[in-house]
Amino acid sequence: MPEGAGRPPRTGVVLAGGRAARFGGDKLSREVGGAPLLHHALRAVARVTSEVVVVAAAHGPDPPLPADVAVPVRVVRDTEPYPGPLAGLLAGLEAAAHPVAVVIGADMPGAVQAVLEDLAALLERSPDDVPAAALRSEGRPAPLPLAVRATAAPAIRALLEGGERSLRGFLEVASPGELPEEAWRAIDPAGTTLTDVDTPDDLPAAEALAAARSTEG
Repeated sequence: MPEGAGRPPRTGVVLAGGRAARFGGDKLSREVGGAPLLHHALRAVARVTSEVVVVAAAHGPDPPLPADVAVPVRVVRDTEPYPGPLAGLLAGLEAAAHPVAVVIGADMPGAVQAVLEDLAALLERSPDDVPAAALRSEGRPAPLPLAVRATAAPAIRALLEGGERSLRGFLEVASPGELPEEAWRAIDPAGTTLTDVDTPDDLPAAEALAAARSTEG
């Protein structure tokens, strides 16, 4: 059976091209729960997609990839050094083989599978002119994780050409579908799906998340 068979026809996009200046080093290779930080996000998105595209920095070594993921994993590169997450999103969408992408940051170890599934399903049942879906958090759509249609690529490219670099900037003009906070918090009460690792001080919480995931199987 081919890799990814039986999985939903979606592309996972893992944004892994950041500078990690606040962390002070290569955080994605940092071991958390016995595996590089990147692996936790990649495995989470692979559970709800049939392929994964990792968007890495324009230059440097390829990021560490797990060997035990049941879907194909490819690495693509930003077209310039550290252009920002919106450019990474565009690179991922342009490489995607499927019409819907589930997008996550490479430094987000706590994503709950059912939340990602509900986010993707929200976009898939929305009208075709809704380009994205986001989690509602603190009164506005969270920038990650996202579900984004591949057809949003031209609009994202236009935003980049106009100087926009942030995912929030895209969401402000995209009018995304939103999964209500009470809905996704019913699945993920602690909100771990939104957790990311910005500094070394965030590592203990990431370790705790990894330990909890291992006991869940």
